[in-house]
Amino acid sequence: MNIQAEKLELIKMLLNTKKPSILASIRKIFEKEESTDFWHALSKEEQEDIKQGIEELDNGKKYPYDEIMAKHR
Repeated sequence: MNIQAEKLELIKMLLNTKKPSILASIRKIFEKEESTDFWHALSKEEQEDIKQGIEELDNGKKYPYDEIMAKHR
């Protein structure tokens, strides 16, 4: 079954259920899934540092592991 067909089947099941506990369980699954993205738990400063690091790597700027570890210890 492809993903679109699976979604439609789940929608039908949701529409037909009369059990609030099922809906609550599904809601919890979605809420947990949304909250597991670590990016949102990072501060803006940490996000900017990561973005800067990615940009530097994209531009060919690389640093030896030992140098980085010495700087941050």
